[in-house]
Amino acid sequence: MSNTRWPNFSAKELRCKCGKCGSDGSEMQPEFMDSLQQLRERFGKPMVLSSAYRCRRHPEEARKAEPGEHAMGLAVDVQIRGADAVQILHLALNLGFTRIGISQKGNSRFIHLGRAPIGGRLPSPALWSY
Repeated sequence: MSNTRWPNFSAKELRCKCGKCGSDGSEMQPEFMDSLQQLRERFGKPMVLSSAYRCRRHPEEARKAEPGEHAMGLAVDVQIRGADAVQILHLALNLGFTRIGISQKGNSRFIHLGRAPIGGRLPSPALWSY
């Protein structure tokens, strides 16, 4: 665990995993992280993050015409499935996460939780499946 103001999330799991940029996890937006910490406390169980901050050189971001929420420090992907996924979805909606993507088939099951500015280039609120 971390000694930051978000005790359930370590800098290691928040940093970019491209291996080229020197990210340290501090790129995540504090207001977003406050909401994520609140979500974790209400969920009451560990939340495994498969992705958090991504620099513009990260393979996922490099494919995009413009960087997404991960590159703005405004999104995470939580590895989760089944009833726990339904609970996270319910809690996230009540905590004001405005961009939610759901992948609940195959081996890569996760929920994308994001918060893009309303009126920005990314449609918000938005709910989608992968």
